[in-house]
Amino acid sequence: MNTRLYIALVLTFNFLLLTFTSLAQDVPFDKNLFKERKEEFKLAKEKLDEGYKIYEIYPESFMDANHQDYRIRASYHKEALPILFEANKFNPDNAQLNYRLGRCYLASSIYKEECLPHFQKAQKLNPNVTPDINYYLGIGFQLTMQFDKAIAAFKIHRSILTGKDPIEVEETEKRIRECEMGKKLVAKPVRAFIDNFGNVINSKYPEYGAIISADESVMMFTSRRNTTTGGAVADGLNEYYEDIYISTKADGKWTTPQNMGTNVNSEQHDATVAVAPDAQSMIIYKDDKGDGNLYETKLVGAVWSKPVKMNKNINTKYHESSASYSNDGKTLYFVSNKPGGLGEHDIYFTKWDDVKKEWGVAVNVGPTINTKYNEESVVIHPDGKTLYFSSQGHETMGGYDIFMSKLQDDGVTWGKPENIGYPINSVDDDVFFVINASGRRGYYSSFKADGFGEKDIYMITFLGPEKPVQLSAEDNLLANITEPVREKIVEKQVDAATKRITILKGVVRDAKTLKPLYSDIELIDVEENKTLAKFESNATTGKYLVSLPSGKNYGLIVRADGYLFHSENFDIPETAAYQEVEKNIDLQKVEVGSTIVLKNIFYDYNKATLRDASKNELDRLAKLLLENPTIKIELSAHTDSRGGDKYNEDLSQKRAQSCVDYLIKAGIATDRLVSKGYGEQKLIITDAEIAKLKFEDEKEDAHQQNRRTEFKILSK
Repeated sequence: MNTRLYIALVLTFNFLLLTFTSLAQDVPFDKNLFKERKEEFKLAKEKLDEGYKIYEIYPESFMDANHQDYRIRASYHKEALPILFEANKFNPDNAQLNYRLGRCYLASSIYKEECLPHFQKAQKLNPNVTPDINYYLGIGFQLTMQFDKAIAAFKIHRSILTGKDPIEVEETEKRIRECEMGKKLVAKPVRAFIDNFGNVINSKYPEYGAIISADESVMMFTSRRNTTTGGAVADGLNEYYEDIYISTKADGKWTTPQNMGTNVNSEQHDATVAVAPDAQSMIIYKDDKGDGNLYETKLVGAVWSKPVKMNKNINTKYHESSASYSNDGKTLYFVSNKPGGLGEHDIYFTKWDDVKKEWGVAVNVGPTINTKYNEESVVIHPDGKTLYFSSQGHETMGGYDIFMSKLQDDGVTWGKPENIGYPINSVDDDVFFVINASGRRGYYSSFKADGFGEKDIYMITFLGPEKPVQLSAEDNLLANITEPVREKIVEKQVDAATKRITILKGVVRDAKTLKPLYSDIELIDVEENKTLAKFESNATTGKYLVSLPSGKNYGLIVRADGYLFHSENFDIPETAAYQEVEKNIDLQKVEVGSTIVLKNIFYDYNKATLRDASKNELDRLAKLLLENPTIKIELSAHTDSRGGDKYNEDLSQKRAQSCVDYLIKAGIATDRLVSKGYGEQKLIITDAEIAKLKFEDEKEDAHQQNRRTEFKILSK
């Protein structure tokens, strides 16, 4: 049907409806109309005047959501809501009051959908109540997912905008596109459970901005509770100041959240932004009297340090609101509305400068990700290849939607962002999204009827291919969650294949006392012989966590003062699926008799020739010997039990000597080194133990453990 004809028919229908509806009369607040109810009228008029006074503190303008004072205006509209509601109870047939009541509901967050009947009644009572009544009717229909009605209303509003503000025209057309996208997404919902996180985390106050460690053992979030630091209410917002709270998982249950205290929280706004995968560093947002900035705090032992403002390459005099650490800690993605961007708030990235020990110059991620609208809530997955963010641009179904983009093979270009789908995305703002390392669970904040407060934290469980739903042990990890509310979800699934990443975690300890140790941890690319990242274990707990994307041969080196270094090797093929590996690392003190297995020593097959990938490990051993010039060591090589005894002994002796020769070339005196080939004499796992293993890969792994290179301190 021709668009103009369609609009004309709708306008004609509305006119006829209003003409023949005798009850649709706009009743003013005139005392002469309520002579029989003088006292009630007086009270209602007082409420009306009081409500209008609050409502009009900030003038109305089109596109409130893009106004810099939107949050403050919305807070006054929310404050006016219960007052105008009382006036409306007395006189429900005033067009202007119904319109303004609809606007107040629209600002209320949790009761937004209630705006629609008031906008409908306002138009019914007076079709010309305001020039933008059809625009707001469209919003009401959009919020209730009556997309065809919303499109019709928006088109009517669009038809009267000829020659008017181009921004208003663009916003109306954008709303129409959102409704068209909403129809498509709702027709093909993704398969996922969306469950309220329960009243252990959520309260009657707003909770949002959940951030999690890579293994989901620690969660921080923002809340406006009455336990906020200082206990004050923010000026103009009529809500408590934001504070950061923390909860940890113990025996599969989340603990009661604790305010993170005055070291982290101030008497102003403090909000969660990002946490490192190992939960040893956190970025927070501070309002700074309107100049929003990002600060970093670190977990030093059991205490979070005083937040330090991040450098000028990140913070500006403009608004920095969101950030995310890469898995190796060398890249930081963040959001800013500083000049020179592609839109309003844009996503940028900065690289860590190892020489200057600071974040480098920020670079805009480019037009594939950023639009002329707002981008927010950026998250880089621990796989280092998947970027999640919220956007008002791209193909949204209303407000902010959550999108996902993949880093292309060139390591620079991002793929076209994909809407992660309905019902995860809704017709309202969907922000503060994070996802766990496996890619199977996500967390975000939302306004829903089943919520405990204005905003609640929800958990998303992405499902696999369509099949009868069975709760697994993974679904039962959060035993404290109340009976979940399941969204009605059918049709095609989200790609629920797990991320290709290994989470390696554990505790660094003293080998004898098992006391937790602070240590430096270096992650290296064995094949390329270069450092990928550096981490630390916690000084109090000894805990460490590193994320290892599939497709590399990793070396992990752990050092602590007074101890021998410890090395591990993890060769993770490209096809390896998500896994969590828990490995405690016991360090031995530098003393006679201490023995260390060198996990990153590699030889050519069936030969004694050292591969280039071994050099990094031997260089570390040379450094240890140079730092301890009196130490004398035995460097030994071992084989598995397969092959002849004499052959194994000869091969192992040659391999041990290859290592000694390398160390001599590195400047270590010959008389400090003894080479010894033990062949199969000192098996870590005996043949009898190997025979009991069920699977061939387990048996091969056991043989691999027997094939090793070690060094032992003979004297100091």
